[in-house]
Amino acid sequence: MAKTEQDRLKKEAAEKAASMVKSGMILGVGTGSTVAFFIDALGKRKDNDGLKLKAIVTTSNRSKKQLEGLGFKVSELDDVDQVDLTVDGSDRVADNLDGIKGGGGALTLEKNVAINSKKIIWIVDESKLVHRLGGFPLPVEVLPISCEQNFKRFKQEGLKPQWRMDSDKRYITHYGNYIIDLAADPVPAPHGLADYLDHTVGVVEHGLFLDMCDEVIIAHSDGTIEDKIKYSLSSMASSTSLAVGIEG
Repeated sequence: MAKTEQDRLKKEAAEKAASMVKSGMILGVGTGSTVAFFIDALGKRKDNDGLKLKAIVTTSNRSKKQLEGLGFKVSELDDVDQVDLTVDGSDRVADNLDGIKGGGGALTLEKNVAINSKKIIWIVDESKLVHRLGGFPLPVEVLPISCEQNFKRFKQEGLKPQWRMDSDKRYITHYGNYIIDLAADPVPAPHGLADYLDHTVGVVEHGLFLDMCDEVIIAHSDGTIEDKIKYSLSSMASSTSLAVGIEG
């Protein structure tokens, strides 16, 4: 897909998400190219519709700078009680709305904002959709003090680890850590792998976002916008969504 076409799709999904933001919300804003279009759309709503937010928290300095440039005041996560809605992108989204995130290196803050949000919406173009999680390296943020041991263990487990690089040096996260990208594809048993990583000493966070996302707005190349919502089994009977993803 050509970049101009992909950007058009991202913009359409972002504008749809921006239309769902209500005045008075505490809003979480993610990071990435699709989110940049979402922030622009928020700015237009502020100017044209008088959108006023109670607070905004974000997951990257880049998003913070863009928001402040449009006249929004950005707070720290610690300054708010709970986020009403978080809008973010995702590097891959499976049929059940599980995702891989962290391609931009902000996975730790992204997950902290996510778990403190009442509702999470991801905005993507159709190129990010997969039936089973994969097609994108899984980022794992690790402490420098034990990173070599982590790398060796991941290699022994057949997870195909690779250091994330920044030119000729290892990429350093916002928190001063390294990222090991796991190239195992597709992701083997996502919940089992998440549990393994959660219990591995030296791992700060990983990019498996499982059972978190409530809704995904997808821009398709045919010009349609798909709104995919994850419902619990108890609410399926009354669902009128365009598509439903159920954890199986």
